[in-house]
Amino acid sequence: MGAPKHLRRKYSTPSHPWQKERIEKEKELLKEYGLKNKKEIWRMDSILRRFKQQAKSLIARTDAQSKKEEKQLIIKLTKLNLVTESAKMDDILGLDIKDIMGRRLQTQVFSKGMARSTKQARQFIVHGHVMVGDKKVTVPSYLVKQDEEGVIKFDDKSVLISPEHPERVPIIKKEKPEEKKGAQRRERPYDKKRAEDRKEKKKPVKDKKQ
Repeated sequence: MGAPKHLRRKYSTPSHPWQKERIEKEKELLKEYGLKNKKEIWRMDSILRRFKQQAKSLIARTDAQSKKEEKQLIIKLTKLNLVTESAKMDDILGLDIKDIMGRRLQTQVFSKGMARSTKQARQFIVHGHVMVGDKKVTVPSYLVKQDEEGVIKFDDKSVLISPEHPERVPIIKKEKPEEKKGAQRRERPYDKKRAEDRKEKKKPVKDKKQ
């Protein structure tokens, strides 16, 4: 048992630091879900891996206790809205990292339209503007249960509760008018003058001695 101030890491890092396919996938997840660093991906991946390891061990067992634990695992994942009540152990093994990423509070706040981006959703949560039911949650990686989806809201004391707040009003980007292919450029006054000068230069000089 170690010192209480030195907390154990609750996630496992990749087995090899240089794997191109994994690195590219992590970059996409960082961008899509507005994560701070790769540790958040590894943390969610470790949670998912524990669920799968538990499902694998239960598949290999046939005793009465395994049936009880199997039911408890399905109830737990049903509450997180990862599987349905009629799910089997094979359904748990088929879960992907994006399934559990979608249950994070940061993702839920963005999907409900409470923020303009996932990064802004993270900022609102960390700064204490978001509540889940009657409790204030400041952890973006909080896994939202199925019955908590409808009670995610802004704190009553927060300035963001007003839908007219500048940070909540969606930004409307003005699209630049696209030029049609093959369209002629608008003639400018000095272009006309240049054309006339060119014509004057091309005119043959008449011989005065005739």
